Amino acid sequence: MTARLRIEGLGAGYGGFGVLRSIDLAVGPGLTVILGPNGAGKTTLLKALAGLIPRTGTVLLDDTLLPVKQPGVAVRRGMALVAEGRQLFPQMTVTENLELGGWLAGKAERAARLRQAFEDFPRLAERAHQLAGTMSGGEQQMVAVARALMSGPRLLMLDEPSLGLAPRMVDELLAIARRIADAGTTVLLVEQNVRKALAVADHAHVLERGALVAGGPAAELARSDVIRQAYLGTAAAAP
Repeated sequence: MTARLRIEGLGAGYGGFGVLRSIDLAVGPGLTVILGPNGAGKTTLLKALAGLIPRTGTVLLDDTLLPVKQPGVAVRRGMALVAEGRQLFPQMTVTENLELGGWLAGKAERAARLRQAFEDFPRLAERAHQLAGTMSGGEQQMVAVARALMSGPRLLMLDEPSLGLAPRMVDELLAIARRIADAGTTVLLVEQNVRKALAVADHAHVLERGALVAGGPAAELARSDVIRQAYLGTAAAAP
């Protein structure tokens, strides 16, 4: 189930405006978090990897080249993205939203994955026939994660899953991400809650102004000044 992602010289942006430049990154089994201030390019990175926007450079998933701007190919190769804002179908039930996530699987496999999703997310099983748009923000985020897992990914990318959620729900969602990684799916997480993200991650990288400026074991970065420098400026670390 686990996947290895290798990125070499990746660049990406919008409408001719470059956001990312010369990104080199290796992501292995476990949970890796990408940190950085607003506008650093974190969401752009995930969109580029998923094939949603044009990119330059090379992206390899288990040594297999992923083509540019072909999200369907990325999904078939084992990559899934939970986008910022969840992107659910609000007038469809929880079950219907989940089934859409397994559209590439056969009927029997899709049914088996749905049963597994309800085992992994008991709260969603209780609300299987509820319209997704009537659920709380945290519950909707659970639906989004479970829907991504319905595709049977080996690499799951999560973009700001805690955005706008209460602290208790943030803890629950990050614990779910950790559990998914421990179960064998490689997880690449973009997260705004630095302290909590570092607490659950194995590895961390800091993105600043479109370039990676630091990386290593999450526990080491949590003890260093590099995070504070990236978010508050170099001068903030002086005291």
